Amino acid sequence: MALRLVAALSGVLPAVAQQGEDPSPGQRSSPIPDVDEADPPPNEAVETMLPHLKDTRFWLSGQMNFIFQTHPPFPAPYSGPHSLLPHYDKATSRVLTLYTGVRLNNSTELLADVEEAGGAALSEGFGLAGNTDLDIVRNPLLSKAPYLARGMIHKVFALSKDKIENGRTALSLFDELPRRRLEVRFGKFSMPDFFDINSAGSDTHFQFTNWTIDNNGAWDYAADTRGYTVGATVDYEDRNWGFRFGEALMPKVANGIDLVWKVWQAHAENFEYELRHGLIPKRAGVVRLLAYTNYANMGIYRRAIANFEAGLTPVPDITAHPWHITRKYGFGVNVEQNLTRNLTAFGRFGWNNGKTESFAYTEVDQTFSGGVGASGAWWHRKQDRAGVAFVTNGICRYHQIYLADGGLGFLLGDGRLNYGRENIVESYYTVHVWRGIYLAPGVQHINDPGYNRDRGPVVVPSFRAHMEF
Repeated sequence: MALRLVAALSGVLPAVAQQGEDPSPGQRSSPIPDVDEADPPPNEAVETMLPHLKDTRFWLSGQMNFIFQTHPPFPAPYSGPHSLLPHYDKATSRVLTLYTGVRLNNSTELLADVEEAGGAALSEGFGLAGNTDLDIVRNPLLSKAPYLARGMIHKVFALSKDKIENGRTALSLFDELPRRRLEVRFGKFSMPDFFDINSAGSDTHFQFTNWTIDNNGAWDYAADTRGYTVGATVDYEDRNWGFRFGEALMPKVANGIDLVWKVWQAHAENFEYELRHGLIPKRAGVVRLLAYTNYANMGIYRRAIANFEAGLTPVPDITAHPWHITRKYGFGVNVEQNLTRNLTAFGRFGWNNGKTESFAYTEVDQTFSGGVGASGAWWHRKQDRAGVAFVTNGICRYHQIYLADGGLGFLLGDGRLNYGRENIVESYYTVHVWRGIYLAPGVQHINDPGYNRDRGPVVVPSFRAHMEF
C-alpha cells in the first residue's frame, strides 16, 4: 500500500471525483446540536495545514483525498463484462481540489472550485450498485487535466431583519445570514451540495465512502460522469424549516460527460422539505423529504427485454432505441437524530419507479440505510470520528430480468443473475494525526454484490489519507 501525499491546496469543502456528492464539512458534516434550537449550529472546526485568509470577503482553501481499497479473492462461478472481478484486486483513487470565492457585498458572492481527479477503481468501478469508493472516476478515459468542478453565483434575499450566525464554508462565505431568507444559486455545481445532506453520512473525507451510504442510492440525480451539472437552486429558509428546489441539466447518455443543453427536452427537477426538529424530546434532529423527476434519453427495461425476446437484439440492450425522452421519478426520506451530544443516528429510505433506465448515479431502485456516527470528543479526541452503517439495495422486477437475460447496465452485468438484495456494512475510524492530516482505516462487507446470490460475499478493507489546507 503506497499513498503519496502530493502537495496541493485543500479546504474545508470535500470534493468528489465522479459523483460530485461531497459538499463541505461545514455544509454536510457539522454535528447537529444536542438540544432543539431554531438556529443552525456553528461549524465544527476542522484543523488545516495553513491558516485561512483573515479577510472574510475572500476564500482560498483546498483538500487532498486519497482512498486505497483492496479485496481478496471471493467465490464467483461466472463473471460478465460489468462484474466485480473475483480475483485479488487493489486500487487507489485521488481527488485534489482548490476552492476560491469572493463576497461582492452582504448578499452576493461568486464561488469557483478547480479539481483534479484520477487514480483507479476496483474492477474499473463495475459490479456494485453500492460502490465502495465515492471518489472514483467511473470513466478511465476522461482527461486527467484539472477541470472546473463548481462555478456559481450565490445571492441572498433578506426576508427578516434579525440575523443568525453562519459558519463560513466554501459554499457560503457570509458570517451571518437573515433568519428568514431566500437563497438563489446559479451555475455549475453538484446536486448533493444542497440536497440530501446528512451530518453523519455524507462526507467521503471524514466519514463513510460507500456510494449508497453517503447518498440516497435511489436518487438518480442529474450529473455528468464526474458528478456535476449546470442549473439553479432556490432555497427558502425559516426558523426551523426550509424548502428548496433545483432545476438542472441531464447527460446525453447514461454516465456521460456531456450534458444536454436543450433544457426543454432533457432536464431534472428536485424538491426537498427540511424540518429541523428532533424525534426525541430535547434532542435535536432533522427530517428531510426529497422528490425528483428526470427527463432524458433513457431506455425502458421492459421494451429492451421485448426486443430481445423478439430477436431484434442478441441480448437485452437498454441503449438500443432512437432518441426519445422518458421520465423517471422517485422519493426519499433522510433522518438524523442526536442520541447524545457526541453520537448521532441517521437513516435514509429511497424509491424510484424503476422501469426507466438507471442513468446518472447508480443502479438502485429501492434503498434503506442506517447507522451511527460518533465524535471523538466523546473520548477526548475532538478531531477524530468513527461510524458504522448498513445499507440494503434492490432493483425492480424488469431490471432484474434485464440483467438475468445478459443485459448490461452502465455499472452492472454479470451475464446472468440469481437475484438477491445487495447488503453492505461499512465501518471507519478517522484519526487526526497533526494539523490538517487525517488517516482513516475502514472496512466494508458486501453480500450479493451486484444483486447476485451466486457471487460473494466480498470484504473490502480500505485506508484513507486526507489533508486540509
